[in-house]
Amino acid sequence: MNHPLLRIAVPTPLYRSFDYLPPHNVEPSKLHAGQRVSVPFGRRTTVGVLLEVVTHTDIAPQKLKRALKLLDDTPVLNNDILAMVQWASRYYHHPIGEALATALPVLLRQGHPPTVTDTTAVRLTATGQAVDPATLARAPRQAAVLAALHSQPEGVERSALDAPAAVLRALSDKGWIEIFTRQVRPQPGNAESGTAHDLNPAQHKAVDVLLAGLGAFHPYLLEGVTGSGKTEVYLRLIEQVLARGQQTLVLVPEIGLTPQLVTRFQQRFPVPLAVLHSGLNDRERLAAWQQARSGDAPIVIGTRSAIFTPLARPGLLIVDEEHDASLKQQDGFRYSARDLAVWRARQLDLPVVLGSATPSLETLYNVEQQRYQRLELPERTGVAQLPSYRLIDVRHQKLEHGLSAALLSGIERHLAADGQVLLFLNRRGYAPTLMCYGCDWVAECHRCDARMTWHHSDGRLHCHHCGSQRPVDQTCPACQGSDLHPQGQGTERVEQALAEHFPDVERLRIDRDTTRRKGALGQLLERARQGRHQILLGTQMLAKGHHFPNVTLVGILDADHGLFSTDFRASERMAQLIVQVAGRAGRDDRPGQVLIQTAHPEHPLLQLLVTHGYRAFAEAALDERKAARLPPTTNLALLRAEATDAGAPVRFLEGIQERIGSGHAVEAWGPIPASMERRAGRYRAQLLLQSDQRGELQQLLGQLVRQLEQSPDTRKVRWSVDVDPADTF
Repeated sequence: MNHPLLRIAVPTPLYRSFDYLPPHNVEPSKLHAGQRVSVPFGRRTTVGVLLEVVTHTDIAPQKLKRALKLLDDTPVLNNDILAMVQWASRYYHHPIGEALATALPVLLRQGHPPTVTDTTAVRLTATGQAVDPATLARAPRQAAVLAALHSQPEGVERSALDAPAAVLRALSDKGWIEIFTRQVRPQPGNAESGTAHDLNPAQHKAVDVLLAGLGAFHPYLLEGVTGSGKTEVYLRLIEQVLARGQQTLVLVPEIGLTPQLVTRFQQRFPVPLAVLHSGLNDRERLAAWQQARSGDAPIVIGTRSAIFTPLARPGLLIVDEEHDASLKQQDGFRYSARDLAVWRARQLDLPVVLGSATPSLETLYNVEQQRYQRLELPERTGVAQLPSYRLIDVRHQKLEHGLSAALLSGIERHLAADGQVLLFLNRRGYAPTLMCYGCDWVAECHRCDARMTWHHSDGRLHCHHCGSQRPVDQTCPACQGSDLHPQGQGTERVEQALAEHFPDVERLRIDRDTTRRKGALGQLLERARQGRHQILLGTQMLAKGHHFPNVTLVGILDADHGLFSTDFRASERMAQLIVQVAGRAGRDDRPGQVLIQTAHPEHPLLQLLVTHGYRAFAEAALDERKAARLPPTTNLALLRAEATDAGAPVRFLEGIQERIGSGHAVEAWGPIPASMERRAGRYRAQLLLQSDQRGELQQLLGQLVRQLEQSPDTRKVRWSVDVDPADTF
């Protein structure tokens, strides 16, 4: 066959591309890799991505189907993104069609045009302009919207307002705002309200090194203690990138960090910003993607999947909080956005900056191997000092709903000094379980090997693993007794205890239960920053990157979760979380204190962390990893299998272990049941592959994937490959 054929990636779990005849009446010169093509696939029509135009195929000519329609005049995925996704598909051993679908906004996957011409916007009416937001003390959400619109006389896109629809309806009913349709515009900057901060010597040195590195690939670790001014270093660097007429992509691990970063950037740069995260609707996400791709937005800020955003004039990549596990996709296409950022920077010959107060051991190992250059910010900016640490031994102590007498005394002392207190407990709900004192029965999930969490707010038991719920039992199902009691503490129960101890103090709880509504997280974080609530209580949503200038005391209610775990990364994550949470204290001119409740105050890693800091902890932990032959000094891949039949996953993985055999550079550990064997009604098992040679591991995985795709055994289980797994359970 000498006429052109289209090699197309179709969104399907099959590990290959498919050959098609071109659509009728399409000239070969109009066909380019990265265009979307509507194709027949089985009994349905779907949208695929053109990988290449070829002249030869192994498919019999009479079996070739014809593509239906070329959807794009020019590629929606440029060569940069197309090459990265193809590489990632091979490295993470994920089907190319599904990988490319991940890289596209939802509307593009559905065949919609790659442009959004209009969007919903909001502006003040003449009546609304006369309203002073300060007079709306009893309606803080409405006041926040009015305040935001007062500085934007032409209005802003609906997506830029962190407010629920009910608030906008209320303002519209009063005649204070107008909701209208206009052409899509990137979020504007407002540089009048923000000025550059003076740099200290360490920041100066970091900025000088980074500026000298513009225009060429170089990976940097910007390691700075909490409050050391990493963002100011980013801003100085971006300033020069903008002066060159280039774009910057900034990745953050979670949506909660996006609003404050966007605000900070808007205050410094009079340029449009594109923002991409899971809180946007499909049209908003496509609009932001389009603005980045066209170059209309010189600065692009987004969460994990924003790494796949095309840039018209790329100049710099930044990964903030590079250590955060949220940067690794945990299901489906299991890619690491941080690692892909480094790969993309290398291909584009750009610098990439990885910023963190608590760098991952993988990144520190790359520094040790001289692959990355470390830039240090060892001190906080201005007059702020690092907080002091104190371990509270809770052994043999009676805790009041998880609060020790020493912690309660510390809270009282800081409140009396007009300080703000932040309490951290990474466990939501009222109590981790419900127990019968008569027969020791505990409320367990019927679909998971897990206990149900009691949520007092709705009077129900929730499984935080599969999402199932049921009413709280009134009598024990085992002995029919009525002596049922909650065991342990969650944020709801601690909040209740705080209300009893400090009834006249304003409190604010921030966890997944209080932030379900769109815009709620941003509103709660803003209220926390304003300092109106003297006690802040929450999960890890409060821990990362937030600036609460009034916080003088941080209390960590349970620091022991990561000390004894089946996951070898647990202690590293525990240390990172403690340091990140502690970093919220003492960020202004008042000293900060951190009180850590633990039943293991003598634990060597915990002692090392609080007495010598994260750097000493990380060096010791890295030495342990080297001695145990664990990442980052070796390479891992995790094969997972699950099925409704309890024995099927282990049998399936045993078959894989037999295929692997022995006598090569890859070791197989297992198979074993997962630490939570049953989840959402399915039984799970895993097989761990380890090798000192990445190439050998990749070669073996490639062979296994090809074999498994043809194996009839795969019909009995769901299976997946996780390369460089972030979790090994």
